[in-house]
Parts: sequence; C-alpha cells; structure tokens
Amino acid sequence: MPLEPEEIKEIYKQIGANVAKIRKKNHYSQLKLSLAIGHNSVSLVSFAEIGLKGAHFNIEHLLQIAKVLEVDICEFFDGISFHESKSENK
Repeated sequence: MPLEPEEIKEIYKQIGANVAKIRKKNHYSQLKLSLAIGHNSVSLVSFAEIGLKGAHFNIEHLLQIAKVLEVDICEFFDGISFHESKSENK
C-alpha cells in the first residue's frame, strides 16, 4: 500500500528533526554543516530540518551529512516505522 502524501511529509519532518538533533549534539551550526556538504548558504539545512516550503534532505544529502557528522545514516531514521499488519499485506 503506497504512503499518503501527508505520511511522506511527516517522515521528512522526522528525518529533519533527527538531523538537527544530531547536528547540535556534534556542535555543528547550520552554516558549518551546509558548507561541509557543499552548500554556500544555510537555506537547505535550515528549511529541511523543519520541513519549510516542502524542503527535505535527499539520500545524497543524508549520506554526506552522515559522513561529516561521523554517524550511521540509520540514525536519521530514528522514530520512523514502516511496519504493516499482515492483513494490510494481502
């Protein structure tokens, strides 16, 4: 069963919140992280962390951020579950 647009939006928001939490834990400002992943402004990071204007991190961003912050990419997906009940799989 495909995800609804609102579900996808919530997933992006959770990923953004996780990136922000991990970024702060590692003492990176939004600007420092932006520059480290090849962006010259904080727009992407600041917008994607809160889901502003539909902005979100793509897989390339997440891989770069994980490398910079020295964390497993899976940490960005904390709190996100895709479990379906058996009746939904039929």
